[in-house]
Amino acid sequence: MKTIVLFIALSSFGCLCAQQTTPLKVLVLNDKGTPYEGDQILFVGQKNKDTHKGITNAKGQFTIELPTGQVYDIRIKSIGEELEYNELEIPTLKEGESFEDVVLTITYEAPKTFTLNSIQFETGKADLKPSSYTLLQDIVEIMRLKPTMKILIGGHTDSDGDDATNLILSQKRADAVKNYLISKGIDGKRIVAVGYGETKPVADNSTTEGKAKNRRTEIKIL
Repeated sequence: MKTIVLFIALSSFGCLCAQQTTPLKVLVLNDKGTPYEGDQILFVGQKNKDTHKGITNAKGQFTIELPTGQVYDIRIKSIGEELEYNELEIPTLKEGESFEDVVLTITYEAPKTFTLNSIQFETGKADLKPSSYTLLQDIVEIMRLKPTMKILIGGHTDSDGDDATNLILSQKRADAVKNYLISKGIDGKRIVAVGYGETKPVADNSTTEGKAKNRRTEIKIL
């Protein structure tokens, strides 16, 4: 991982302050140069673990004040995880120094499919376990920040039981996730829920570990 270092310019306006900060203009784009709206970018200090967050506007931009004398891990909030992007070093200013007007451009290709292992159901049922709600609330927040985002929720089972029962169960589980998002104010027209039963395994159903991987909920960005 390469560390990005802000450049310092000599200036008669520099000062020794108790808590120095610098404004950072951030631009977030995909690989084709299209801005990402509603992206949450986290700057996590490696020394004190303080987290500073910015959210992009329709132009993929925001401005944030970051304390100097720190190296930050840059992370991108995503569905079910935080994407590690890079490091940013902001040196401490000396008297007579100031930072130039700095724009940090973050370019990445957002994932389209996510496996949500933290979404769990009661055995053989479509009842969400309470441990699922933290991740589901994160999805609600992301969809609120990205009003044009549409998703497909895919429910999957292992091969235990008969095909028809598994297909019905997977649909009910996908519907349960959809209904939770709707209950939190997300428009149902933005959500498609599909149960695939045991038809799309990602591991060997002859092992306990394989079955656990096949029992999953996936979200695909449409």
